[in-house]
Amino acid sequence: MPLTTWLAFFVASWLISVSPGPGALSCMAAGMRYGYVRGLWNIMGLEIGLLAVLAVVGAGLGAVLAASTLAFAAIKWAGVAYLVWLGIEQWRAPARSVAPDDDRRDGSTIRELVTRGFLVNATNPKGIVFMLAVLPQFIDPAKPPLVQYLVCAATLVFTDLVVMSVYTGLAAKVLRLLRAPAHVRALNRVFGGLFIAAGALLATFRRAV
Repeated sequence: MPLTTWLAFFVASWLISVSPGPGALSCMAAGMRYGYVRGLWNIMGLEIGLLAVLAVVGAGLGAVLAASTLAFAAIKWAGVAYLVWLGIEQWRAPARSVAPDDDRRDGSTIRELVTRGFLVNATNPKGIVFMLAVLPQFIDPAKPPLVQYLVCAATLVFTDLVVMSVYTGLAAKVLRLLRAPAHVRALNRVFGGLFIAAGALLATFRRAV
């Protein structure tokens, strides 16, 4: 991959990562609820989910999923259901002040946090459609595609790790300001409502004809 092409994708990766979406929302909710250190496990899950989406697109299955009405609908409604479930879970989360980087599990194990992040990205059909629209522009068909896809994957994961860490860290800082259960309850309901709204927005998503 030529340096100029990689630099263009590097810039595009930052724009993709910074743009608000379920991943950013998941990081802010995890940072607020669990603190920065435990919130990193949620980020790990997000990146695994992102790599899964990239692998699907790179293998050519993304085009099949985007073209199949049944497959597209199945993934979309799974994503909608999961975001709504996350919203309900966040809404009903315990209204108690949590110290930053507190080691209490609050009912979630590391595996659950990783799975949570993974499903947020893996069940988002918009991610597959978006990658199908973006990635081919940076892939030279005259050269071996595997190396090019690996470079793109490493670049996108790097930028996403940085951005999602910032989202998580900023949300974790809020924990220091939360002392009254009423404040925690209000934030839980704000994030819960945002997850449900994200699910409702995803439900309106349609494939380009």
